[in-house]
Amino acid sequence: PRPVMAAIPPPSAPGGPEPPPPPLQYSLLLQHLVGEHRRPRAWDPAAFGGIPSPPKSEEQKMVERAMESCAFKAVLACVGGFVLGGAFGVFTAGIDTNVGFDPKDPYRTPTAKEVLKDMGQRGISYAKNFAIVGAMFSCTECVVESYRGKSDWKNSVISGCITGGAIGFRAGLKAGVIGCGGFAAFSAAIDYYLR
Repeated sequence: PRPVMAAIPPPSAPGGPEPPPPPLQYSLLLQHLVGEHRRPRAWDPAAFGGIPSPPKSEEQKMVERAMESCAFKAVLACVGGFVLGGAFGVFTAGIDTNVGFDPKDPYRTPTAKEVLKDMGQRGISYAKNFAIVGAMFSCTECVVESYRGKSDWKNSVISGCITGGAIGFRAGLKAGVIGCGGFAAFSAAIDYYLR
């Protein structure tokens, strides 16, 4: 029996057919898919069979501008703060054992009317405070964001410092500085948690 020899392809002559390209390496493929050479794609909903949105009318644009204005955001935060503060005040009054008691006569049991009156007063007091703080913070943050032209964590820290400082400044300079730092730290923590 004769040994069978594998045929070796002759080298391509100049002007002959080109040799096949080398196989694609995995690392080059990854560079083009997820690396620095990746080209971003424009995601058009119409290309995926979605319904393209019609152009907005002038009334819609006007409503959007009004809803994104600082005044609207401040009013919204004021209303939300009022509701939240009122609920918080009524809740704390409900668990407080001294609500409705008269300090001049501590042994007298308060009536339901007196307890409800105290709960309402505390709820209104908390609601006003929360509304003022909410409106101040929201308006200040919107103004800072408009001035800086960026939407990041620094806006909430700056507006928190301004709001806390303004509230604390009524009790003196030291209280204003403490209020500024405390409110700024609280705003940074909330912003970090939400983002």
